Amino acid sequence: MRSTLLGLAVAVVALGLGVGAAGAEEMEPGGKLLLTGGVSALEGGAGGGLSTWALIGGNETSRGVGGSVHATYVNVPDYELRSVGGAVGLFDRIELSIARQEFDTGETGARLGLGKGFTFKQDIIGVKVRLVGDVVYDQDTWLPQIAVGVQAKQNNQGAIIHAIGGKDDDGVDYYVAATKLLLNYSLVLNGTARLTKANQTGLLGFGGDRNDSYKTQFEGSAGYLVSKRLLVGAEYRTKPDNLGFAKENDWADVFVAYAFSKTLSLTAAYADLGSIATFKNQRGLYVSLQAGF
Repeated sequence: MRSTLLGLAVAVVALGLGVGAAGAEEMEPGGKLLLTGGVSALEGGAGGGLSTWALIGGNETSRGVGGSVHATYVNVPDYELRSVGGAVGLFDRIELSIARQEFDTGETGARLGLGKGFTFKQDIIGVKVRLVGDVVYDQDTWLPQIAVGVQAKQNNQGAIIHAIGGKDDDGVDYYVAATKLLLNYSLVLNGTARLTKANQTGLLGFGGDRNDSYKTQFEGSAGYLVSKRLLVGAEYRTKPDNLGFAKENDWADVFVAYAFSKTLSLTAAYADLGSIATFKNQRGLYVSLQAGF
């Protein structure tokens, strides 16, 4: 998988450099507007929490290199998810991200026969390239900011994944995202199409006894800028259903993101993750703290 990712990364970065060369001089140097670098998505990089957006992480524009680090915690009745990671934005054109996720089964692990506190860990490396559009400067056109990307994922529990019907403990997601900021209406809209085989975004492996082929999934987000520091909104993310032993539901949330400054923001959400590994009604708190430059 690492050699595959390296080849993809080189190709995507080369594409981004080629696309960005002509337009690099069009923007004046300086920091981005608050929240226009996004918050840290669940899988690393810039997004809205549950979904990945076309925004490039960090606070710098086309004249600089920016970045961010995040810590995320999700608590639902039977599980906990913890994530830490970071992203680097190169000239508001290319984003490189990394995240480490820990899916803690807690007391539920014993009921599943895995042992109390059994934890799945997943590493995610991402590359994103902005192709066209600018979320801030393109206010006189309906063209959104559009980006493409890949996310390579590696789970550390291959034996368990195979035991529950999963086909692989690693996989690669491919996506195209479109983000539009309508400043006159204080609205931000995003739609992402993701090609994936991931079970619970990869936390339970990739592919399964019901299906082992790539399926296109949709991630939609809408937010309202109450002020330049405060964004409220909602997200919906469709999921594949590959494993025979447990149905996988779509995810949804309602969120609030607040920028204390250009360097620090907090996102809080009420998330509905549906059924996870036979345990239904997994609804609870999502909190993510991000520091950027």
